[in-house]
Amino acid sequence: MNAARIKLLPEHRQIIRTHAESIYPEECCGIMLGSLASGCKTVVEVIPTVNAWNTEAADFAHDPREYSTRRRYAIAPQIMLQTQRDARNRNLNIIGIYHSHPDYPAIPSEWDRLYAWTEYSYIIISVQNRKAGELQSWTLDDSHQFQAETIEYIN
Repeated sequence: MNAARIKLLPEHRQIIRTHAESIYPEECCGIMLGSLASGCKTVVEVIPTVNAWNTEAADFAHDPREYSTRRRYAIAPQIMLQTQRDARNRNLNIIGIYHSHPDYPAIPSEWDRLYAWTEYSYIIISVQNRKAGELQSWTLDDSHQFQAETIEYIN
C-alpha cells in the first residue's frame, strides 16, 4: 500500500537542499530512514550518499550526457545493505530515496520509474543554476506509475 503522506523535519529538507546544491551539476542521492504508521511515513534521518552511477557501464550509443551522473544516480548496493542493517538495529526502516534533477523539474523520469520500488518514497529536488528549488515526493501505485505524495513539514 502506498503512503499518502511523508513527514519531514525542516533540517531534513535542508540536508537534501545543501547536498543537491553542493553536487550540482551532477545528481545527488541519499537514503531516508524512518517509520510507517497509519499510511504515513515519518522521516527520522536523511543520509547523503555518493552517486555511484558507473558511467563505464553505460550505453554511450545515445547521448553520453543522458547516461552520466548529470542524469542518472545509483546508490552502491553495499551502502544500501549496510544502511538497512544499521536501521534495523535502531528499529527503523529505509522508507525512501532522494535525488536531485539538475536543471530539470522535480518530476520523475521514465528511468526513475523503471528502477523504483513500490514500498519507497522518492523525493526529487530540482536544482536550477546551482540553486535548489522545488522538492516533491512520489510513490509508485499498483500499476507501477508514480503518484504525488504529500510532504508534511513537522517541527
